[in-house]
Amino acid sequence: MMDRTVTGAIPYAHERSGTDRRRPGSVRIAAVGDFHCGQDDVGVYRELFARANDEADVLVLTGDLTRWGAVAEFNVVVGELADVTVPIVAVLGNHDYESGQVAEGTRVLRGRGVHLLCGDSFELNASVGFAGVKGFMGGFGRGMLTPFGEPETKAFVTATLNEVHALELALRRLSTPVRIAVLHYAPISGTIAGEPEAIHPFLGTDRLAEPLDRYAAAAAFHGHAHSGTLRGTTLGGVPVFNVSLPLLRKDKPGAMYFLYDTSPDLAAPAKAVSVG
Repeated sequence: MMDRTVTGAIPYAHERSGTDRRRPGSVRIAAVGDFHCGQDDVGVYRELFARANDEADVLVLTGDLTRWGAVAEFNVVVGELADVTVPIVAVLGNHDYESGQVAEGTRVLRGRGVHLLCGDSFELNASVGFAGVKGFMGGFGRGMLTPFGEPETKAFVTATLNEVHALELALRRLSTPVRIAVLHYAPISGTIAGEPEAIHPFLGTDRLAEPLDRYAAAAAFHGHAHSGTLRGTTLGGVPVFNVSLPLLRKDKPGAMYFLYDTSPDLAAPAKAVSVG
């Protein structure tokens, strides 16, 4: 059971506090995943999420919003987001699929105004846009599963490739100079470091990193790996952040999201701000 006490922001490597002055023209992102709302979590996160109104320009949710993917749990999620006035961008995670009620849950989230991305894109303004997919499993580097052998193996890899293709199309559709990717599964092995190696193939695949590098994404956010590592980079240098709530709360009990500034000004590169 994770610690759900309420506390303030903390610094993380080179960062400022969430209340520091922002660069002119920058966009501040609050990102978190894996908060796993159950029916007994009414009111647990509401105040914490509401803080994003003062600390960020957009709230990004990287999946596993629920425990079992039941409609009742999606309704709890919406209640916890009730006081958030900044735009909300989200993808679903594997837990959100468990009960087979994704269609109903999707309607609940979109009815609240959440920009739920399933291979879709959302442009926050003329400068910053988001491309999102759930992603899938498959492994990394030499351990990557290939479409060889049984039909079941080929179907598994095809499911992964479909997610990769959907991410590529979503990034391509964005007309903004800053492209942000939102995923549930990890696109690099660096941000799952700390998890048992035996489960690495089930936490993501670096096939998902290919579109990030091809379209020069400014950053990517994912969850899923509760015991992973906060920050890593793709081979092409795209910063990737694992914003799973259990991971964030290892550094700061009571933290609710990770803050990140981005800007279309290439002379002022994007940077992490804080865990808050």
